[in-house]
Amino acid sequence: MFSVAYAMGTSGGGGESAGGGGLMAFLPFILIIVIFYFLLIRPQQKKQKQHREMLGTLSKGDRVVTSGGMFGTIVGINEKDNIVVLRLGENTKVEFLKSSIAGKADK
Repeated sequence: MFSVAYAMGTSGGGGESAGGGGLMAFLPFILIIVIFYFLLIRPQQKKQKQHREMLGTLSKGDRVVTSGGMFGTIVGINEKDNIVVLRLGENTKVEFLKSSIAGKADK
């Protein structure tokens, strides 16, 4: 009385859609990585490069500011130990790591 009918489904495109779907699934992640690179990583690398170049051009007599906010004038540089001697006042000389110099201060 009752007959059973089975329907077979088709994939509609074979293997082509399966490969494209995998790449399309990772496309948002790839775009996020590219956006992070151009908005966050690359500008930070440029800023670090400029800071290294500024540290390389320091010389005696330059007025600088440290990362702690102290202003001083360079009276000595020890390249071997990366130490900079700053004159903060009339008779006050303090040693700082060269990397703790934040930048040159305007005169």
